[in-house]
Amino acid sequence: MHIAAPSGAEYAMLADMARAYRDAHLVTLKTVEHYNPRLGVDALCFQRLSEPDGETLLAGALITPCALWLVALSLDESAEADGAADERLLALPSGSYRLYRHAFGERVWYQRRILDDLRELDSMQQAAQLAQQLTARLFTAPENPDQASAL
Repeated sequence: MHIAAPSGAEYAMLADMARAYRDAHLVTLKTVEHYNPRLGVDALCFQRLSEPDGETLLAGALITPCALWLVALSLDESAEADGAADERLLALPSGSYRLYRHAFGERVWYQRRILDDLRELDSMQQAAQLAQQLTARLFTAPENPDQASAL
């Protein structure tokens, strides 16, 4: 697996998707018991992954006012909302993670909730630091291969 930083256009696409997600889900998010009004929605710490089968993904963190998600988005133009698998296994240096389909507009992404209650965070800066810590662990192989995750 090859890991690289996303391009400028890919960062812009991720920002657009985060805004669209916020616009589509904010009313519902505000009804969740552990909604944190100090947080917004942002796509952070994404990496471009080249899979052995040739597929290219963007994987990183999605922060919402309620949760922190691990997200993977295929850059394959044929990966449309209709006909996509309900789940996929994302292999990262730290282990393999089962993600579940989230159809959103014409794009499909796969996500897995990592943290479900972010009420203790006081700012988006703290949320970004948490996302950085999470992704640093996910994109780094453990020192002991027996410690690799299989979620």
